[in-house]
Amino acid sequence: MTESSNTPTPRQLFTLMQRQWLGDTQTFTELLAEDAVIEMPFARPGRPSRIEGREKFQAFAQPQQAAFPVRLDAVTDIVIHDTADPEVIVAEYTLLGTLTTTGHSAAAPFIAVLRARDGQIVNWREYQNTAAIMDALSSATGDLATQPEPTPPRT
Repeated sequence: MTESSNTPTPRQLFTLMQRQWLGDTQTFTELLAEDAVIEMPFARPGRPSRIEGREKFQAFAQPQQAAFPVRLDAVTDIVIHDTADPEVIVAEYTLLGTLTTTGHSAAAPFIAVLRARDGQIVNWREYQNTAAIMDALSSATGDLATQPEPTPPRT
């Protein structure tokens, strides 16, 4: 938050997201505006690539995350790019995680565009490296076909 305001900036919202991914009590959905749009352009066929609304996103994400056997351990290689629009940042980062069923650790790079309004996220467009995620899961278990879909940000 800035000294003159308690309204989180896009950079501060991204920092709050990282803390949440690693187990902080605040949830991603608490950071979302009611009319937020979550986009996952590289979603597998048959999966939504766009979800409109905080409640719809939460209803979609919670069961996905419950079935995804990965504990996130760290967010590294973080590079934040400011844009000409003060409400928008582009974040590059790597998520490090452990497959809870085997203890296998792996990493995958991501890129996301975050748009904020009034201290809440109104658009989260995440480019997941789905191939790297699926490769990490299959190398740990030996069976790519049985792996759950990589999940959107933690609710």
